[in-house]
Amino acid sequence: MRAIWKGAVSFGLVSVPVKLYAATESHDVSFRQVHAQDGGRIKYQRVCSIDGEEVPYADIAKGYETEDGEMVILGDDDFAELPSASSREISVEKFVPSDQIDPMLFEKSYYLEPEKSGAKAYALLVQALQDADRMAVVTVALRNRTSVAVLRVRDFEGGPVIVLQTMMWPDEIRTPDFAVDGGEVKPAEVKMAQMLVETLAGDFDPAEFEDDYAEAVEALVKAKIEGGEVKRTATATKSSGEVVDLLAALQRSVNAAKKGRGESVDEDEGAEEAEEGAEKPTAKKGAAKKAPAKKSAAKKSASTKKTTTKGTTAKKTTKKAAARKAS
Repeated sequence: MRAIWKGAVSFGLVSVPVKLYAATESHDVSFRQVHAQDGGRIKYQRVCSIDGEEVPYADIAKGYETEDGEMVILGDDDFAELPSASSREISVEKFVPSDQIDPMLFEKSYYLEPEKSGAKAYALLVQALQDADRMAVVTVALRNRTSVAVLRVRDFEGGPVIVLQTMMWPDEIRTPDFAVDGGEVKPAEVKMAQMLVETLAGDFDPAEFEDDYAEAVEALVKAKIEGGEVKRTATATKSSGEVVDLLAALQRSVNAAKKGRGESVDEDEGAEEAEEGAEKPTAKKGAAKKAPAKKSAAKKSASTKKTTTKGTTAKKTTKKAAARKAS
């Protein structure tokens, strides 16, 4: 794993230098948006909604839209004046009972690894959290924003590790705007529900659960590949995207030139010839040597034709002069 943040956990006068690692990763299946006919990737442009022009990335700023539709543009100087969010300190605010924090507040999880100089203080904090059965509520600046988070201990085969879990702010938790009225529940129904709960009771083991959707998608894709249902796009069939793009651009240029002259165009012919030429450089050099010879022959033929024409003209002139003398 690669550390994404370095700082220190501070509680009281104790400071524990630590590294932060992302504790989770998504294995969700991702798809590309492509052209259904040829499998080409769909590209999006940054276009201004007012003038319709494409906007360079350097000219893009952050805007805050007000309730009445006005746009307030914020620049780098504006953000520099905001409360600092670059602190490298994980500040412990208080230690609270673990059961007081609603899991709905939890957002993203990170592992904290101590630097060598802070290993003993780290172990001390682990022991203190375990013995008290409490979590440490902290504030931390991550990704240019101050967040509230908790520190808790999780046991692994290699030993206990402190996990930092960022939390949502209280006003980000929505209150349901509906009420549930299930009517009167009969004692017999309650008893039957309790029996069902006891029947399905057990300990939680994450390994028992699998992502059936991801596996089904992988199987589907594999079946399509084996069945030959693959769009052979230029970037998919070549190992170097840059070369393929250049070759494709040249092919399009050749085809456009041929169409301009009214010639028929074979979309694949030029690319095949280019590939064959790349595989046989000797033959290509030979062809290049022959070209000047043809040019010389053409010049020679033109020169001979010119001389012959001059000779014929001279003969005609002589005959005309002789005819005049005779008359």
